Amino acid sequence: MTQSLAQAMAAFAPELPLAVGYSGGADSTALLLACVQKWPGQVSAVHVHHGLQDAADDFEAHCQRVCAALDVSLTVQKMDASHAPGQSPEDAARRARYKAFEALALMDKAQVAIKSIAIAHHADDQIETLLLALSRGAGLPGLSAMPQRWTRAGLRYYRPLLRVSGADIRRWLAEQGAAFVTDPSNADERYTRNRIRAQVLPALAQCFPQFRDTFARSSAHAAQAQALLLEVAEQDLALVGAPPRIKLLQALSQPRLANVLRHWLHNCHQATPSAAQLDELMRQIAACQTRGHALHLKIAQGFCERRGANLHWYNL
Repeated sequence: MTQSLAQAMAAFAPELPLAVGYSGGADSTALLLACVQKWPGQVSAVHVHHGLQDAADDFEAHCQRVCAALDVSLTVQKMDASHAPGQSPEDAARRARYKAFEALALMDKAQVAIKSIAIAHHADDQIETLLLALSRGAGLPGLSAMPQRWTRAGLRYYRPLLRVSGADIRRWLAEQGAAFVTDPSNADERYTRNRIRAQVLPALAQCFPQFRDTFARSSAHAAQAQALLLEVAEQDLALVGAPPRIKLLQALSQPRLANVLRHWLHNCHQATPSAAQLDELMRQIAACQTRGHALHLKIAQGFCERRGANLHWYNL
């Protein structure tokens, strides 16, 4: 169920000291203030300067002023968040943020002690993520939307506001009298996420007032199912080997074969096949009935091929 910001913060229990991802916007401002109020002297802030906005320097200056007033240490990480061909600007910015957070843990200063990072995604962000996944025909990992906690590169990440609506966050900020900056790109409806926020969420609220709760419940069911599939994939990969033996792959049912191939490609090679590529790979695996039958197929950024009894993936 959705929570108030106060309820969410009461339940939030990270390992301290804690760093908060702080953009200067409303959501991260609320998270930073709430964390400082709960753990005074044990919270710092990280501002990622993407350099993508004309106002980026103004955002940084605002964050410096707020943190100075709160007596909170602020680390500014300047990152190149320009996107590669075929990559969305949002994905490029997200990757740059994680690089900045991971660099924070390695810095030779007081912040080296930081073990936890809090990020200010909230319930509306979660719904937008789910709707984007649905629009792309995503499987269970996409329908699971954003996790509330996870570990990456030795850091524990938390989204404590994931069950708090954006409206509730802004009400709380108004009560605090807190200042924040507004990113002008958030109103640009050329971006799909912004169109969802401006047009789809209000329509959903009219038709289904409890949609944040019901959609979140569906994502939770998808996440639970995906966790089960991961367990099965790990067991099957242990059986077929890495690189997998083709004869053992052929003994699996089609759903288990698809599951273990996705797991092997992702975990061992950081490769994600398209649905069409995976279907063709499974068809070619089934066709390998003689010793000399060749298999060579483009998968993600590389190729799968048969080498003797095994299936291999490589990237030139």
